[in-house]
Amino acid sequence: MIALESTDWFGADHTSSPLRWVWEHLFGQVSDRRWADLHHLIRKTGHFLGYGTMGLVWLRAWWMTLPRSGFLLDATLALIGTAIVASTDEFHQSFLPNRTGIPSDVLLDCLGAFTLQLVLYLGIRVFRPKRLARAV
Repeated sequence: MIALESTDWFGADHTSSPLRWVWEHLFGQVSDRRWADLHHLIRKTGHFLGYGTMGLVWLRAWWMTLPRSGFLLDATLALIGTAIVASTDEFHQSFLPNRTGIPSDVLLDCLGAFTLQLVLYLGIRVFRPKRLARAV
């Protein structure tokens, strides 16, 4: 999915019209200026949630691969994996004419991964604390 979204087809110039159509059918007409702000917010939310989900996938992979490790090590490795993928994605986008490869997007991606991992950790801590205390 990331490889597809990293193409020029998913640049802001190509996503604005379809997303605006959906937005206006759900919420009504919006001015051009307001749409520019909303479009930016939608795209950045996509970064946050998409890479947040990737962070959870990485976390599960490490959790299942390293059964004797703790949550902190697994989460750290998951963040590193997310940062590597996000960095290579932004690097790739820097070569496309209608895309930008900016470090702040990598930071946003990692923040998404960290946040969703934290939410998962707190959920496990509250609802299933024995899951965190795996047998060593």
